[in-house]
Amino acid sequence: MKSLVNQISGLLLLAVMLVKVFVVPVIYLDYQLRKDYIIATLCENRARPQLHCDGKCYLAKRIAQAARQEQRQAENELMSKILSAHAPAHESITRLQPATFVAIPQVVAFNFSDPFSGQNLVRDIFRPPIC
Repeated sequence: MKSLVNQISGLLLLAVMLVKVFVVPVIYLDYQLRKDYIIATLCENRARPQLHCDGKCYLAKRIAQAARQEQRQAENELMSKILSAHAPAHESITRLQPATFVAIPQVVAFNFSDPFSGQNLVRDIFRPPIC
């Protein structure tokens, strides 16, 4: 049963990836199949047949629109990955119970004197020459 679910989910993901890959070829196919309709009704230059646009303006718009949509989708996926990467840390903090906190032992204070600080360094460097 588990392998069947994995196979179905794998096929579904493969289908989604293939749809994403075949967006531009499907746009070209749609253009070729409906070329007469696009030239007659959807072309921006249908009033100027001397340009011989033949609906290429419509095709360029559709391809640009698909590229923008793919870019937006990629940005949304990136943002969701960034947000989901930080979400587990936030969720784990909110699930902490007060009993799970551990007392941190107090650090013993110590005195550290830097041998290069103070007046000794100045006196050792700036002194009269030894004869």
